[in-house]
Amino acid sequence: MLGKTAGGLFWMFRYLERSENTARLIEAGFRIALTRPGGGEWQSVLQTAAARSAYEAKYEQVDAAQVVDFLLRDKDNPSSVLSSIATARQNARLVRTALTREVWEAVNDTYMLLKTRLARPVPDRDLPEVLALIRQQSALVRGTLHGSMLRNDVFDFSRLGTFLERADNTARILDVKYYVLLPSVTQVGSSLDNVQWETILRSVAGMRSYNWLHKGQITPMGIADFLIFDPRMPRSLKFAMSKIRTNLDMLEREYADRHACHETAERLDRQLQTGTVEAVFEDGLHEFLTSFLSETAQLGSEIEANYRFHG
Repeated sequence: MLGKTAGGLFWMFRYLERSENTARLIEAGFRIALTRPGGGEWQSVLQTAAARSAYEAKYEQVDAAQVVDFLLRDKDNPSSVLSSIATARQNARLVRTALTREVWEAVNDTYMLLKTRLARPVPDRDLPEVLALIRQQSALVRGTLHGSMLRNDVFDFSRLGTFLERADNTARILDVKYYVLLPSVTQVGSSLDNVQWETILRSVAGMRSYNWLHKGQITPMGIADFLIFDPRMPRSLKFAMSKIRTNLDMLEREYADRHACHETAERLDRQLQTGTVEAVFEDGLHEFLTSFLSETAQLGSEIEANYRFHG
C-alpha cells in the first residue's frame, strides 16, 4: 500500500474518533456545569480537548455558549466536531478506492447530516440531541468498517488511527479531571468529587459498565484502574494499546518488516499488562499520564515515519 493511502486511512479514523470524543467532552462539561456553577469546568474541557490556546486567541473570556460553539462548529478550531468530520471526509475521498461503498457512504452521509445540523449555534435545549446524533453517526461508520471491510492492511491502518486517538483522549480526560477540575485536594473523596468522577465515566461511556463491575462503589482509584488497566473496557488505555499492538503485529506479518513503532507499542503494552493502579498512584497519576501521552505521541510519529505517510 502507498504511504499516502495508509496515512489517509489512519487520519480519517483519527478524526472520526476525535469528533465523537469532543462530543463526549462537551456532554461532560454540560453535566458538570449543573453540579458546579462558575465556569471552571469549561476551562478544563478546553484543556482536555487541547483547544484552550486556540480559544483564548479568539475570545477574551470563557463563556459556556462560546466554548460549546467553538468545540462543535467553529472553523477556526481544527479539532471542532465539524472540522474533524470535514477532515475525515476529505481523507476518505483521497482513499475512496480502498474503502467499501458502505464505509464511504457512511462517512459522506455523516458529514452532510452534521453540516446541516451544525449550520447554526446549538441552543442548550437541543444540545443533548445533537451530541447523541454525533455519537450515533460515529458508531455507524465504525459498524460499516467492521461489517464490510476485509481484514487486511486497510483495516489495520484504520484501527490504528481509531485506537491511538482513543488512548490519547482517555488519558487526557483522566489527567485534566484530577489536576484541573477538582478545586482543591481537600475535596478528594467528597460528594462533589464523586459526582465529577461519575461525569467523567459518562464521558467515556463507562458509567453502567463500571457500576456492573464495582457495585456502584465510586472511588477515584477504582475509576482510574477501570480507565487505565481494565482490558474489558473498550476505552481503557490497556484495551486501546492491546489493539494497537495487534494491528501493528498484523502489518509486520503482512509486510514482513519490523519498525521502531513495533518496539514502542510492545513496550507500552507491556507496561500496561504488568502495571497496577496502586503503583501509579504512589508514583503520581499526573506523572504517569503525562508520560503516557508523550509516548503515544511518539508512537504516532513513528507510525507516520515508518510507513511513509508523507511519501
